[in-house]
Amino acid sequence: MKRLIIPSFVLLLAVCMLAFRIGKTAILPAASGDTLLYPDEKHFKNIQQLTFGGDNAEAYFSYDGQWLIFQRTNPKEGIMCDEMFIGKLPKPGEKFTYKRVSTGKGRTTCGAFMKDGKHIIYASTHLGADTCPPVPDRKKYGNRYIWPLYDSYDIFMADLNGKIVKRLTKSKGYDAEATLSPDGNSMIYTSDKDGDIDLYIMNLKTGKEKRVTNTLGYDGGAWFSPDGKKIIWRASRPKTEAEIKEYKELLAENLVAPTNMEVFVADADGKNIKQVTHFGQANWAPAYFPDSKRIIFASNQEYKRGFPFNLYSINEDGTNLQKISHEKIFDAFAMFSPDGKKIVFCSNRNNGGTRDTNIFVADWVE
Repeated sequence: MKRLIIPSFVLLLAVCMLAFRIGKTAILPAASGDTLLYPDEKHFKNIQQLTFGGDNAEAYFSYDGQWLIFQRTNPKEGIMCDEMFIGKLPKPGEKFTYKRVSTGKGRTTCGAFMKDGKHIIYASTHLGADTCPPVPDRKKYGNRYIWPLYDSYDIFMADLNGKIVKRLTKSKGYDAEATLSPDGNSMIYTSDKDGDIDLYIMNLKTGKEKRVTNTLGYDGGAWFSPDGKKIIWRASRPKTEAEIKEYKELLAENLVAPTNMEVFVADADGKNIKQVTHFGQANWAPAYFPDSKRIIFASNQEYKRGFPFNLYSINEDGTNLQKISHEKIFDAFAMFSPDGKKIVFCSNRNNGGTRDTNIFVADWVE
């Protein structure tokens, strides 16, 4: 929900929003024109649309770059809320085929392949109920985008046939938005188990973990850098008395309003935290370039009404902002392949005037 990680995409967050991965595309306007590639998108070459129809989000590469894991909702197919799928990356011109690897119960978010190539992790609410958890009544909150922190979310490990082999989190509350370190030994995830929405790093072998953020506000959608030396994530930082009051009141109801977020980085142990962006609005779904120096992220910074979202790159020190995707649509959840040659992202481009969000992959051109 790495991720405004969410199986709802406009402002999520996302969650694993994000990734909050940001919200349900059902609340997004239709894309402005059917095309795979817009003018000025000079970094994308040989772009290919992988999914067609429904809400498809948070598609992430396996360690060998051959597979994708993603979450999908499509009521027309009987998928009423996000379920987890995997598929092998097709050759140019071939059809992308995929299969479900979650239980088919509850809601899932934020999937990731493990380094052995034989297992995955993802968050799921299936222990709470077989059905999809209820969505918040946004009218109660002035029709703002509100993201639920379902306390039935826990993180699970499963094999590629969908058999759950281990439950990784057991605390009461929201545990989701997990990704793995480059060596595959550590998991970073988001939890509200200590009273705020913070990041934790768990050693997968021992189960020992460390809380790495301690500032009031939402911290989520975290990734390790490719060299394993740093972490990157999105965060809200309520500062005024009114902002803090609102944040705490929503949190007491297991809710968060992910409409004001910035990108942060730190050392892999959580030290030397630095804020990268200072744009206001929603800057989220960040990930490092393969060089572990530059950053790609989604943002609505150019549009005061909160939409569209485009992809941008930026240096760690906040310099050299460049716009990567163009046109007034939704582009987010970008991730580079391990070799840096390809990029996968989710977009509502080329959706036939519907509100569908699909997965796209392209060769990356510097």
